[in-house]
Amino acid sequence: MGKIVVEKCEIEGLKVITPEVHGDSRGYFIETYNKRDFDEAGIDRVFVQDNQSASKKGVLRGLHFQINHPQAKLVRVLRGEVYDVAVDLRAGSATFGKSFGVLLSEENKKQFYIPEGFAHGFLVVSDYAEFAYKCTDFYHPNDEGGLKYDDPEIGVKWPFEAGVELTLSEKDTKWPTLKEYKQARGIK
Repeated sequence: MGKIVVEKCEIEGLKVITPEVHGDSRGYFIETYNKRDFDEAGIDRVFVQDNQSASKKGVLRGLHFQINHPQAKLVRVLRGEVYDVAVDLRAGSATFGKSFGVLLSEENKKQFYIPEGFAHGFLVVSDYAEFAYKCTDFYHPNDEGGLKYDDPEIGVKWPFEAGVELTLSEKDTKWPTLKEYKQARGIK
């Protein structure tokens, strides 16, 4: 392996990846994805779609998931800084409903691997951020699901900065709580 360092997280399946950075007076070079290295790290997924978004400080996107076409994601920040979160929604998981968050930035160049079965979201903490991610399935607009970003049962510790106005899409203000999600799916 050698080109990436992979940290396992307290929730099984989630991984924080730090690539090897080659820098000099010209700038830097990193491999953001190398199938052999990722396979060796246990991330033997086929990615079929790359996405990129740009957002200003205080934008919160999430917590999203695909219902019938779940996606694993490999996320990273190209510019700026975001607090990235995954919530375990895998039926029967010992950590069902638990969240894990990590700061991703253009400086630390970390990536976050989120397998299928998780809700995902992020908060922009810098003035501006560009966010990129790979997915293992195509986006299906009629297959969207989500959870309330501030549900106390999930307990995400979003790093809101005093005085920064939070910006959410209309749909992100209407997602159910984890309790409502479980009731709708008959999960105890």
